[in-house]
Amino acid sequence: MELAEMIRALREELNEALTAGPDEQLRFELGPVEIEATVAAERTAGGQGKIRFWVVEGTADATRSAARTQRITLTLHPKVRTRDGALTTAYVADETGGGEEW
Repeated sequence: MELAEMIRALREELNEALTAGPDEQLRFELGPVEIEATVAAERTAGGQGKIRFWVVEGTADATRSAARTQRITLTLHPKVRTRDGALTTAYVADETGGGEEW
């Protein structure tokens, strides 16, 4: 799995959590999200050489396990784009316990 694909999947999960359960009693403020992953770097050949980062699974096959891997930590600070286009802190619910904050 590419690192970008993993982050895209995380974004989808967070979006689902932000919009789910507006009538739930327990609410959460969404703070920094820290991701730790083991990645392998792969450089493609050619004039437009590009480096891709692949997330290594615990059951990596022989070709991936032979590659050099590094553990990286990403700290993401989720923001929500409001209707007027401004970015604001993401909340699973607003501070009053009412609906979602958008």
